[in-house]
Amino acid sequence: MTEFRIKGDDCPLADATRHLEETVDAAPPLLRDDGNVLLRFSSSCGEELTAELDNDDRVRYLYQAKTDGRYNYRCLSLHRCVVHELISTGFMVESLTYQNGNAILTGTVVGNDILKDVLETAGQTVGIQLQRVYSMRPENDDAVDKQWDITPAQEESLRYALQMGYFQVPRQTTAGEVADALGISKTAFLERLRRAQEALFSELFSDVDQQAGNDT
Repeated sequence: MTEFRIKGDDCPLADATRHLEETVDAAPPLLRDDGNVLLRFSSSCGEELTAELDNDDRVRYLYQAKTDGRYNYRCLSLHRCVVHELISTGFMVESLTYQNGNAILTGTVVGNDILKDVLETAGQTVGIQLQRVYSMRPENDDAVDKQWDITPAQEESLRYALQMGYFQVPRQTTAGEVADALGISKTAFLERLRRAQEALFSELFSDVDQQAGNDT
């Protein structure tokens, strides 16, 4: 696990919290093929945050919903924030919080080589400071697509679906919305998802085929 503090970020959420005394909890930003960034975040501050984002020319299609006294948002941004610099090197975001124009970013890094790349990228990116690094499962040093027999495209589809709440009950997004974030068709996304699930379940329940063969 690694934790970074990002100071001086100029992304829309960082800019908005510079003027508000509220914390914004965000899901990992998703960079689309068309260059737009899908942002999903929540805050107890409703009208003020909405007004700040409405006045930001980089924000498109701002959607707001209120649940249990908390405001949930989704929008597209024309601005690629510095978080993507870490994600592009293999950093897997667990949590992202904006407050007073700064961000606290925590996540996992699998493998020493990826950790080295992430730390080098952080060191070369203005505003990113390493807070701490600690090991969770040092014996597990393989990437997801190496542990399981799935393709990189299938892994990406699973990761986006998980991040966007597709597997939650009730679902927080639709198959079409995940496909849009990936920049592929809904049919292609569902096919990747089914193939990935089949591969994962086949390895988790490796005795199923054998039992089926014994029953016939």
